[in-house]
Amino acid sequence: MLQFVARRLLLSLPVLILVTLLVFVLIHVVPGNPGRAILGPEASPEAVAAFNRAHGLDRPLHVQYLTWLAGVLRGDLGRSLVDGTPVTTLIAQRLPATVELAVGAMLVATLVAIPAGILAATRQGTAVDHTGTVLALAGLSMPQFWLGLLLIIFFAVRMNWLPASGYVPITVDPVQNLKTMILPIVVTGLRESAVLMRMMRSSLLEVLRLDFVRTARAKGLGGWGVIVRHAARNALVPVLTVSGLQLAGLLGGLVITEQIFVIPGFGRLIVDSIYSRDLITLKGAVLVAATLVVLVNLVVDILYAWLDPRIKVTGGSR
Repeated sequence: MLQFVARRLLLSLPVLILVTLLVFVLIHVVPGNPGRAILGPEASPEAVAAFNRAHGLDRPLHVQYLTWLAGVLRGDLGRSLVDGTPVTTLIAQRLPATVELAVGAMLVATLVAIPAGILAATRQGTAVDHTGTVLALAGLSMPQFWLGLLLIIFFAVRMNWLPASGYVPITVDPVQNLKTMILPIVVTGLRESAVLMRMMRSSLLEVLRLDFVRTARAKGLGGWGVIVRHAARNALVPVLTVSGLQLAGLLGGLVITEQIFVIPGFGRLIVDSIYSRDLITLKGAVLVAATLVVLVNLVVDILYAWLDPRIKVTGGSR
């Protein structure tokens, strides 16, 4: 297992280096002058030139990249062009809320989708299966902002059970943190569960047709024993792939949810950096997001090896 993890880590390093290069180039080819955007249209050309010179934005692109990469290797992502705050500080302030929201949403999605997918697969063609299919399609079709507004109107406005928006760090007040995060976690988790439920159903139906399931049943094992102990574990491998992609996407793509519920998260930091042309913060945030995606994929590969030991032998995944 250690060799398997080490091999995956070594394969991740070239990916991260390529990501740093792509992030840097794509950000800098976007039209616009950062100094002009930050100082405002009324700033003099001399002031704009001085601003760009002070932050190294007037240097050749390859020099800027090597300087930035050297700082990244030292753990220094630079300082915000807007207010001079270290980018690592900004990310440390914003990332915990997004991680909490993403992990909580995937937990809700898993708790809903796995049992629902198993029930739909084992009751194929029945009312249970049709109901699950309709609910999954409704979850996929329903706009996330609309579902969020509905839950806010019902639970926050009419029932007054939960706050409509805001965020309290879990280290400050765990109870209030739970109250503020329930609605965004449920909204996000229900949408993600629709995809997982359909994948779990399709995967389990495929596994239930395999020879080892028929052999287990022929030996006298009970129906649910075969499903829970044998079929479901094999069916989880493709589901794990989808859930890993979902989690990776949520870590950098929860802008809508964070905007609706006024959560100062990582996604809003990226969007705010784009609007303000804060290239230093944007590069650091996108790099951290890419690193999180690589780490999530690494964890998924490790879970692959646990679910299917053959993967450790072949060194691949399916």
